[in-house]
Amino acid sequence: MEIALLFLPLLASITSGFFGKYIGDKNSEIITSLFVSISAFLSLILFYNVIINHYESNVVVATWINSGTLDVNWSIKVDTLSSVMLVVVTLVSSLVHIYSIGYMSHDPHKPRFMAYLSLFTFAMLTLVTSDNFLQLFFGWEGVGLCSYFLIGFWFKKDSANAAAMKAFVVNRIGDFGFALGIFLIFYLFGTVNYSEVFQQIPLIIDKKLLFLGIHVNAIDLICILLFIGAMGKSAQIFLHTWLPDAMEGPTPVSALIHAATMVTAGVFLVVRCSPIFEYSPLALNIITIVGMTTAFFAATVALVQTDIKKIIAYSTCSQLGYMFFAAGVGAYNVAMFHLFTHAFFKALLFLGSGSVIHSFKDEQDINQMGAVYNKLPYTWILMIIGTLALTGFPFLSGFYSKDAIIEFAYLRGNTAGYYAAGVGILTALLTSIYSWRLIFKTFHGSYNNKKIKIEEMRESPLVMLLPLIVLAIGSIFAGFLFKDLFIGHGVENNFWGESIKFLNPLRTDHPPLWIIFITPILVLLSIPISYYLFVKNKEIPNQFVQLNKPLYNFLVNKWYFDELYNIIFIQPSKKIGLFFWKVVDIKIIDRFGPDGVSSLVKDLSLKASKFQSGFIYQYAFMILIGFSALLTFLILY
Repeated sequence: MEIALLFLPLLASITSGFFGKYIGDKNSEIITSLFVSISAFLSLILFYNVIINHYESNVVVATWINSGTLDVNWSIKVDTLSSVMLVVVTLVSSLVHIYSIGYMSHDPHKPRFMAYLSLFTFAMLTLVTSDNFLQLFFGWEGVGLCSYFLIGFWFKKDSANAAAMKAFVVNRIGDFGFALGIFLIFYLFGTVNYSEVFQQIPLIIDKKLLFLGIHVNAIDLICILLFIGAMGKSAQIFLHTWLPDAMEGPTPVSALIHAATMVTAGVFLVVRCSPIFEYSPLALNIITIVGMTTAFFAATVALVQTDIKKIIAYSTCSQLGYMFFAAGVGAYNVAMFHLFTHAFFKALLFLGSGSVIHSFKDEQDINQMGAVYNKLPYTWILMIIGTLALTGFPFLSGFYSKDAIIEFAYLRGNTAGYYAAGVGILTALLTSIYSWRLIFKTFHGSYNNKKIKIEEMRESPLVMLLPLIVLAIGSIFAGFLFKDLFIGHGVENNFWGESIKFLNPLRTDHPPLWIIFITPILVLLSIPISYYLFVKNKEIPNQFVQLNKPLYNFLVNKWYFDELYNIIFIQPSKKIGLFFWKVVDIKIIDRFGPDGVSSLVKDLSLKASKFQSGFIYQYAFMILIGFSALLTFLILY
């Protein structure tokens, strides 16, 4: 079953990618959607087995590398952690495949698109089922490659090509840190297999290494390098700049990247490596700080964005920050719980926005929308469900997971935990405001689109709405149904088993009542406030912008990270590249290398050709000169 679950998406990708032009668009869509849906069904069976029977397995597919002490198998490791990820990845991916049949109906390259989606799914499944760091790195690079393919799918658009390249390059920075972490693990332990590495971690607690001239604790260095990789994939602050630009790809791609595959890989890595991170308080504090900073940063930027997909993209960035600071305070199970619930409502919001964009004929600016709630009633209701879940509205999935993160951060009891809880509460308020801003400006108020008459607005086809309905059900019930299983008292000893290590058991006492009630109260208050600001009295936000123009520009320009990186890295890199091209390459290497040699040979040939005159006396003279030179050489040497 495990082998079928893993390789069916790969088989679908090969079938659609190489034989799509022979079997046709419709068959490509059916085969890829069917195979990934079967994988989703198998993952649900596996998850049920894990819950009921505590099922675990490690199926060795093949011996991969056996050289010296490096013994790496291609394996399918099934435990609690990987089973949760399998459900998230395959379920969301299958719904995205089905949704794409309707969304991409007018695209001429449907088989290629479906092949990329299935390959993306296979790469992520390889990542989460690995039992060693090398196989994980293979899947890690695989999802990076597929993201490049999918973000730049509409390759005739310059902006799509630039976005794909940006995602690829920024991720290479994080991947370099991750690779160094794997090298260091192999250097210290002589193996990259999880079980062998995790067993030896307590043996090097006090080991020091010299890194860049500084003596650092070996475990701290491993954890920081691994987290740099996680920062790149999961778009944490400083390595986040690729994520909003990734919206250049088709909307189903955005849903797959943001809800189930690429961006969750970093969170999975940290949780999988909890047996290492638990021994590094320094790394955990860094993760907490980076996570809470990212959560706040992305929420502030989302407040002023006008592109419907970019608002949701920054929302993803912010929610990933929540997951990381949950892991940073040691609540790995809570981080996974939020990852699980987030997959449903974030996929719902992205696919819902795709339904809106589809109806508006590719318009993405929320200022060009409005007053279409009665024209797109199903999309409107489904997106409201996603928004309620995202903002943590009481008794929906986000309410259970997000509030649990804030509570556990507070219960951590250290300075980083208190700060994270405070930032989490403030970010929850900002999340609610920008989320309802999106809903009210998209579906309510006055109709602002001048290109399409409101009478022409049509609801999306059923093939696009059905996946939204399934995701809406998950957004409503996933938190309530799985809360006790994922984060119930004592759960670290039964459900999660050995897949997550808690060196210090999580506190089980109740936080103060104000911590429990403050976030839901703020979320509830933000709804009428947002309605008043963005529907009833639109002048107030405009006046605020005029009074705080520098702050507004700061947020619109995304804290000037792109501009800063352009000055510090991109422009100097271009100048260095131009210097090496025009001076070193053209003026030195080409001039004295191939161009110089060929020019010299040409000149000598032209001069030598002048001696080929056809006169016998000139040939005799040349023979005499040559003989004299040879005789002189022999006499001298």
